[in-house]
Amino acid sequence: MTVNTFPPIILASKSPRRQELLTLMDITFSVILREVDETYPPGLPVEEVASHIAEKKALAFDHQLNGELVITADTVVVLDDQILGKPAGPEDAMTMLRSLSGRTHRVITGVCLLYQDKLVKFSDVTEVVLRELTGDEIRYYVEKYQPLDKAGSYGIQEWIGLTAIESIRGSYTNVVGLPTEKLYKNLLAVTA
Repeated sequence: MTVNTFPPIILASKSPRRQELLTLMDITFSVILREVDETYPPGLPVEEVASHIAEKKALAFDHQLNGELVITADTVVVLDDQILGKPAGPEDAMTMLRSLSGRTHRVITGVCLLYQDKLVKFSDVTEVVLRELTGDEIRYYVEKYQPLDKAGSYGIQEWIGLTAIESIRGSYTNVVGLPTEKLYKNLLAVTA
């Protein structure tokens, strides 16, 4: 028995965390990637950057679909209205974690759904409070977990999330990389 049946779904993301979340939602999908320029216009409000990039990723599939529904996403970490992207290397990761230590930051995930002639774009914001981290803890985390593929240099589902995140306000799965409740609601709407 299935609750809802969706058309064939393409997840345009190599993120194992997004793939795992869709699997946990009992959604069948295939992964297809397109090269996309992930820059954004200067002056674009930080709240709109992730959904802007997600839309660019979706439009890379425009006119190439045959009944499939494409899901794209982008996640940014924002501290003091400055975007912390993926770190350039281990030193950059440690610098980012030092800046997040003992502070509240926002995680914004933008999602885009492309299906038939419909393009639906939405985002979600979660506030995350990280306790004060020691230099040894930061070094340990970066060396052991190599968070170089993660915005803000950390994964909430890893050691740092279990030991250093004091609280979150908003969706946990949004911080992982896909706001699943909003995604499901929008999948139902776009395929209705």
